[in-house]
Amino acid sequence: MIGRLAGRLDYRGPDHVLIDVGGVGYVVHVSDRTMAALPGPGEAVALYTDLLVREDLLQLFGFTSPVEKEWHRLLMTVQGIGAKASMAILGALGPEGVGRAISLGDWTAIKAAPGVGPKIAQRVVNELKDKAPAVMAMGGALPAEPAAPAEVIEPGAAAAPAGPAPRPAPPRSEGSAAAQAEALSALSNLGYGPGEAAGAVAEAAQSETETAALIRAALRLLAPKE
Repeated sequence: MIGRLAGRLDYRGPDHVLIDVGGVGYVVHVSDRTMAALPGPGEAVALYTDLLVREDLLQLFGFTSPVEKEWHRLLMTVQGIGAKASMAILGALGPEGVGRAISLGDWTAIKAAPGVGPKIAQRVVNELKDKAPAVMAMGGALPAEPAAPAEVIEPGAAAAPAGPAPRPAPPRSEGSAAAQAEALSALSNLGYGPGEAAGAVAEAAQSETETAALIRAALRLLAPKE
């Protein structure tokens, strides 16, 4: 199983890149969002990968974080969601957006991904809502992206001219993954179910970023309505 690749980005295709790892080129399919975060050709790059095995085909899919990879694998457990649809959803929403949409039951956000219809989007939300908290919590314990390999310069060789700086990954817009993971853990310890806790944290994260504030806001949302 190939779980991670680190090498040099050789070229970009419409939906894939070629990564040179020790002289061997690996074709890795990526989402539009991941493609936008990658550096230019010739630059160092590292991606977490998932290998899709079929009778007549082997395909590698690349991700900037373990959380994104886990969402891809989880999305593909839903009937009607293949690799292409999963990558479309992740490309449209990103891993945090997917977790937020599923936790809040917002199937219209899932439907916004190209090629995903309303019935499939609703199925994604219904089947994955109780599994979302575990994946969301991963964001607080794992690195956001793999480190790219350092360039090795042979003795006596001139250093290669510096290329363009890699494009940064899209910024997080609503709360940090670590704070959301801690809030989920706190609500779980208080006895709330995974689905309701994840929904409350996702909604609270739209306005709060600190752990304590997230917990307080989520508790207000979970309080019985008079």
